[in-house]
Amino acid sequence: MGKMDYLKEKPIAVIGGGAVGKTCAADIKLAGREVRLFDAMPFAEKTLLNLERTGIELDGIQRNLYGFKRSGIAKLDLITTDIAQAVKGAGHIVVAAPAFAHEPLFRQLIPCLEDGQVINIFTDNFGTLLLRKLMREAGCKKNVIVGGWSSAPYGTRIETVGGFMFPHVGVKYRAITLRGATLPMTDIDDFMEASKSLACIDAVTYGDGPEKGKTVLDIGFSNINPVIHVPATLLGVSTMENWGKIFGDFDKTGYSMYAHALCPSICEVQYKFYNEEIALADEIGVDLPRYEYESFFSRRSVLTQEYMGKDKNGKDNMYLPLDEPTTESNIGPNNIHHRYVTEDVPVGCKIYHELGVQYGVQTPVIDSMIVLASTMLKKDYFTEGYSLEYLGIANMSKTDLLAYLNEGVYKA
Repeated sequence: MGKMDYLKEKPIAVIGGGAVGKTCAADIKLAGREVRLFDAMPFAEKTLLNLERTGIELDGIQRNLYGFKRSGIAKLDLITTDIAQAVKGAGHIVVAAPAFAHEPLFRQLIPCLEDGQVINIFTDNFGTLLLRKLMREAGCKKNVIVGGWSSAPYGTRIETVGGFMFPHVGVKYRAITLRGATLPMTDIDDFMEASKSLACIDAVTYGDGPEKGKTVLDIGFSNINPVIHVPATLLGVSTMENWGKIFGDFDKTGYSMYAHALCPSICEVQYKFYNEEIALADEIGVDLPRYEYESFFSRRSVLTQEYMGKDKNGKDNMYLPLDEPTTESNIGPNNIHHRYVTEDVPVGCKIYHELGVQYGVQTPVIDSMIVLASTMLKKDYFTEGYSLEYLGIANMSKTDLLAYLNEGVYKA
């Protein structure tokens, strides 16, 4: 696709009106770019309410190693429930939506795509695989770059009171590095170059910079949500469900998985979970970030490296001992019906399990998380949720899979 400078003059479309979508849209606008925000009905009745009048206020601690901050009230250029309006003539398209919203959003997006557009999925959650599959099925041959990132650019929350969603996002931290990849990987250099004109990752661009993943499967393994969220939520469920009832000063909103659930035994489970991911990546021939054992035993786990980095000796710049209290943590979840379980198990854990079955890698810890989540939520996550067939990579040999991921050569 060549040089990517043309993106600097084009509008940016943000797809999704949740916390990450609103934060991306506000951040990009405050950086001086033209921004269009789309959300689908019926969610838009709540997520986009009054934004034309109020704008979006962005503030918060914005913790990161280099002190990058951007705050203010952003008045967006277009707020719409018409996806064609949002993406027409856009350069970057930012998809900021939960995994289970990807398919309906992608089906709306595909007919509107134009040559030269760059699609960024935050967090990827195998969305690149799904989008390419749906494009293939729709016969869409637009010359676009499809790329995904290992995480969102921020830890961010929308202010809500009594069920009302205010036009205000508070950023807890900003990532200074993110891992990205494209499908196929022949587009990776252009994708990395294009990221320099995407203002919602300016803290990355001017921080430690983006890292190239080794295919989009690498990005799936690099998503730290399943390895952190799932064991800590499921194994810490008694603390969560008793919080605000028999302890926690009777404030149900004050519970934090990081601050109140993590303990040495749960961290051991997280580390074993992570090592099963390593075994999968090594067997398939891709990669993922490599963390030291000790990093899992910090109150913020391996997440701190995303926004605080490592020192010259390769150790975490910010280490929060498990035997000390901390306020350096997000609040929640407040119940078991939370995306830390309802997304990270049927998407992340489920795909890890199926990759293990397909390529002969045992995943007993990951499988145990699926069993526990299925039991607690009265589901069967071994049959529900994502599958390799859903992503278009079932029954592929490793050779065929890598040819598809790297060169785009698809062999059904």
